[in-house]
Amino acid sequence: MATQSIFQYICQQVVIYVGLFLFIAGLISGLLTLLVFLSLRTFRQKSCAFYLTIMSLVNTFHLFTGLFTYIMINGFGINWLNMSLFYCKFRPFYVQLCTLISFSCMCLATIDQFFATCSYIRWQRLSNIKLARYLLIVVALAAILHGIPSIFSYGHISSPTTSENNCIIMNTAFRKYYYYFYVPVLQSTLPISIMILFGILAYRNVQQIAFRTIPLVRRELDKQLTTMVLVQIFYDAIVVTPSVFINIIMTIYGSTSNSLLAAQLNSISVLGIILYYFHYAGSFYIYVSVSKRFRQQFLYVLSTIHVTQCCRLTINNNQIQTETS
Repeated sequence: MATQSIFQYICQQVVIYVGLFLFIAGLISGLLTLLVFLSLRTFRQKSCAFYLTIMSLVNTFHLFTGLFTYIMINGFGINWLNMSLFYCKFRPFYVQLCTLISFSCMCLATIDQFFATCSYIRWQRLSNIKLARYLLIVVALAAILHGIPSIFSYGHISSPTTSENNCIIMNTAFRKYYYYFYVPVLQSTLPISIMILFGILAYRNVQQIAFRTIPLVRRELDKQLTTMVLVQIFYDAIVVTPSVFINIIMTIYGSTSNSLLAAQLNSISVLGIILYYFHYAGSFYIYVSVSKRFRQQFLYVLSTIHVTQCCRLTINNNQIQTETS
């Protein structure tokens, strides 16, 4: 029992401190990424940057409903899912929606960079902002339709011992689909595989891009975005892949009657989920670390904002002095 309590205490502390760190760092990452991508016309006209912008936006919103709720439940023992039937149904739908859109955007960004750096003109034309917007609409609609069954599958069931409501999956078929296909395939294996495949192809194209007659500005932008995407893929593979193995372990041994083993498995599951949420919090730090040009663009945006604010203050002060005189 003492060992089991130690495991539970460690998990709780990891969720509170690492989870809150991820939550704050993720919000900063998402906001700064959006600031750079939306401020510069170079990125606004590039389809790959468009996908990364939407991914950052979705990741930022996902942190509130996904990670913050997880911290409250497993860190502070405040379970909003059990308190509200609406939230019990809404959160799984919203989390699935954000997860699918986030990983789809990352996959599309990788595929887009493959087309953008391809030597065939016909394939290069597939990398355009108009097509990117249509594809995003299709992805969003598909994610919404995919999440609708979860609204009807989750519900409250009263505990026979405490008489408290527990938010669980009521539908057996959906439970099997969720644990045997959605979590190991759609949430991890499939998107990571697509990203790695097209990431390798895009890297091969970039290695040959110096020998093509391409404008220097476009060449440098393609190199920059490809580097950012490739490092993001490597990062995602590290933080997401463990969740596949943890899901397999939990599926096999999750119903054990051994309390110590159950505590150990719960610890592994908690660490895996916290590690998984690094995907939603690291984009900006990756881009700043691997791309000198992105660092320069970020500093340029900050300096532009600072100059704009100074100009506004000067104008306001001049207006005040004019009125008083």
